Amino acid sequence: MASFQKYTTKKDGTMWLYKYYTGEINPVTGKKKPSTKRGFKTKAEAKLDAAQTEKEVADGTFIKQDKTITFEEVYEQWYETNSPTFKPPTRKAVRSKFKSQILPHFGNVKINDITRSYCQEVINKIAKKIKSVENMKMYANQVFEFAVLMDISKSNPMKGVIIPKKESDHLAEGKKMRNYWEKHEIKKFLGITKQACSYRDHLMFHLLIYTGARKGEVLALRWNDIDFRENIINFDKTLFFDKKTFTPLTSKTPASRRVLSLDDTTLALLKKHRTEQSRGIVQPIGPNDDRMVFTREDGTPIRLAYPNDKLNEIIRSNNLHKITVHGLRHTHASLLFEAGASIKEVQERLGHSDIKMTMNIYTHVTKAVKEKTADRFEKFMEFDPPITGSEVVTSDQE
Repeated sequence: MASFQKYTTKKDGTMWLYKYYTGEINPVTGKKKPSTKRGFKTKAEAKLDAAQTEKEVADGTFIKQDKTITFEEVYEQWYETNSPTFKPPTRKAVRSKFKSQILPHFGNVKINDITRSYCQEVINKIAKKIKSVENMKMYANQVFEFAVLMDISKSNPMKGVIIPKKESDHLAEGKKMRNYWEKHEIKKFLGITKQACSYRDHLMFHLLIYTGARKGEVLALRWNDIDFRENIINFDKTLFFDKKTFTPLTSKTPASRRVLSLDDTTLALLKKHRTEQSRGIVQPIGPNDDRMVFTREDGTPIRLAYPNDKLNEIIRSNNLHKITVHGLRHTHASLLFEAGASIKEVQERLGHSDIKMTMNIYTHVTKAVKEKTADRFEKFMEFDPPITGSEVVTSDQE
């Protein structure tokens, strides 16, 4: 049974507390350890809470909440438990998201003092600043769920919190900027890179456009990823940079690990680059050549931001339609669709694990594809020529 008593504080005056037993045993004395719960304005409030506590203890559902542990301390436990399953880029991104967006609001707050209304207030604030508020809510929610799982908290205050809609969500979308190039724009761009760029950079952009690979996949390539006899290239890793160190990592999903056929032009460019790179070096052709395809003059990998910087420089200098490096991947997909490839074929070539990603690109395909689709529909809907009188068959003639 719980015991009740008054106590006095300077801030709140007379208050009530109760002492109860959870069944824990003091390892030194061998006696049951008492626990205390404070902060009740009346004895009736204390009795009501004590009855609930005793019921939970009897049912085996009682969780003794730690009133001192902060959200950040629980986050560190969660991160230590889960981060070994993350790849280095994910670990880096998660740390950054918590540091910049989540911990400033929750970090120093006692986790069992955090209410649902406070969570809603925080999400409302974050939603006004960034677009990826759903992502932030998801990560904060994982920490609260971890606290419940570890018996640190009774419940997750993030449950039921709503992502507020922005005013723009209710408006019809304006015309989106085209993040891909048409066929004539690609020819012009590659003509410029051939004349104005180094051979390495021309090949890098050619490969991005002709394979649709991600920039990290292209920059991680080694010569033994290319089979010049079978005319194929193997994409199974990506380049990651952290703390001044370049690390090749396995591709994120099984779908990303793929082998693609190469056209004759791309093969010829690669062979020429390998010959230039091999001058003065005796190096076997085949699986033993693990040198990187794209490097700086000192042999170190190219930094991941370089393709972005170089592309922006070329676009600006030549007044080209502005796209991103990722837009070169969309360009490849658009041209595949224009050439008649199916959505499934494009999905496999780009290494999409979810066909929705491919479908999203398909909805923004080139003008030529849309015109072909319209032409096919028009031809399908063409009516047969009218039947002349001589072709009419009556029932008597049958």
